[in-house]
Amino acid sequence: MKPALFAALLALAAPAAAQTLANPALPEWMAGTWMMEDGAEWADEMWTDPRGGIMLGMARTGFGSQLRSWESTQIRIKDDGRISFFAQPQGKSPVEFPLVLISSEAIEFANPANEYPQRIRYWRQGKLLMAEISRLDGSDAVRWNYRPVIPPQDD
Repeated sequence: MKPALFAALLALAAPAAAQTLANPALPEWMAGTWMMEDGAEWADEMWTDPRGGIMLGMARTGFGSQLRSWESTQIRIKDDGRISFFAQPQGKSPVEFPLVLISSEAIEFANPANEYPQRIRYWRQGKLLMAEISRLDGSDAVRWNYRPVIPPQDD
């Protein structure tokens, strides 16, 4: 087998290998309420704890008092044991992004057939939750640097 063909086959097999991890775990490190503010720009993202093979999420972005976009999301273990991210922007039909990479502090999903985004990544950087959407090659990337929202403590 030619080296270039072998490398191409290996690259195609990598996402499948990531999806068939024994006993896949949902990214519990994403659970919580997260926010980002940059001047008048803002974004919120919330994720439930993993339970019953699913994490439910929501996100919204805005400028000042104006809402720009919102989205319902899920990260779920499907019946075949594979993990996928499902995005439903502004109530539209959900789009599936199968898992391509998972570690203790990072997760990545990809759907090359989707116009944009084609790749969705989350990772922890200290106490921050980082999120990025892009094309498969990383171009046209949009990134959010979320800090945790700490609920007020009752005395």
